[in-house]
Amino acid sequence: MALMITDECINCDVCEPECPNEAISPGDEIYVIDPNKCTECVGHYDEPQCQAVCPVDCIPVDPERVESKDELMDKYHQLTGQ
Repeated sequence: MALMITDECINCDVCEPECPNEAISPGDEIYVIDPNKCTECVGHYDEPQCQAVCPVDCIPVDPERVESKDELMDKYHQLTGQ
């Protein structure tokens, strides 16, 4: 399940540097998450780091991108080559 950033984002810039997969980038109006790079930090951390630092709690699971922990781990391996 890739994460997404909602329009409640205040563009505080704390999430982008926390993403180990560089999946977060500035969008036209708010930050965005590339679902092809988002592993919900599986393989890196026990919890999504962007959610942990977000001061407005605007980073939920994207209901249109449902992935199991195994699928997220496979994506992690593809992205990191490990």
